[in-house]
Amino acid sequence: MTTAPPAPPVATARNPIGAHVPVAGRGLAGTGLAYARRVGAETVQVFVANPRGWATPAGNPAQDEEFRIACAEEGVPAWVHAPYLINFGSDNPATRERSAASLRHSLRRGHAIGALGVVLHTGSAVGTAPGGGSRRAEAMAQVRADVRPLLDELDALGEDAPWLLLEPTAGQGSSLCSRLEELAEYVEALDAHPKVGVCLDTCHAFAAGHDLAVPGGVTAALDALASAAGPGRLRLIHANDSEDVVGARKDRHANIGAGMIGAEPFRELFEHPETAGVPLLVETPDRKHGGDGTGHAMDIAVLKDLRERAAVRGRGGSRTGRSRTGGSGGPRTAVRDHG
Repeated sequence: MTTAPPAPPVATARNPIGAHVPVAGRGLAGTGLAYARRVGAETVQVFVANPRGWATPAGNPAQDEEFRIACAEEGVPAWVHAPYLINFGSDNPATRERSAASLRHSLRRGHAIGALGVVLHTGSAVGTAPGGGSRRAEAMAQVRADVRPLLDELDALGEDAPWLLLEPTAGQGSSLCSRLEELAEYVEALDAHPKVGVCLDTCHAFAAGHDLAVPGGVTAALDALASAAGPGRLRLIHANDSEDVVGARKDRHANIGAGMIGAEPFRELFEHPETAGVPLLVETPDRKHGGDGTGHAMDIAVLKDLRERAAVRGRGGSRTGRSRTGGSGGPRTAVRDHG
């Protein structure tokens, strides 16, 4: 498996912690970064289009520039989440065409606002094969045919182009990639392109059957991810607890410590070699706490406490993560210090 290049050296905290932030109203900087400051976020994720629609709005160049500059000045790495409707495994040609247009839009808008990566759900094999049965093989061929040209376009944007981050799903329906082991086939379908990375959603992984709640469960999942995708491809973590039991294949997020994973396993995320420099973002429920950011602020505080506890353990020489073998050598340089 081709190893991805190291992350750019843009800061100091081993794992910046933040949230998916709203942008409606006063835009990316006026609404999004104001929310980030209120909840104590060190990194942010945004939508640049309606997540449940096909529209591809042009955006406001002045607001894009304001956001990009503010993120750089405040040391807040930004990420974009692509719309949920995108599915390159669909048997509907119109869906595939719209998916390509939508992902292209997210990648270009992500570049315009200085985002480090664009998160893409890995999709599902919709429909039935001509002879009956699964369309998985055909769907994976479609992924290659449709996404590989977009990666060529990404190359044309230059060295500061955002990464395309594959986010395994919770395993609903005919998922193309929910178990972390399945990342190997997906990355290979895209020729192990050096700008293809992974976004790990802890709720999704738990729902897909990776038991993160048991001691060492997070470490085992991270080992499986690195083995399948290749060292250095993990670029972002969606830190979400789960309302449902392990293996339920249900994507229902819970606040950190209030779900079936529990708070303590999240500490392991700060101790594994593959997570060095990887930001954590919460997409946990906030509306049940008033919808004003209270829930996100609470979860960010919990994660920051776990990060500090992991750092103390590390200074004491006690680590649970295994050593990384092969790949790019030492841990990547850290990046600076949805609901």
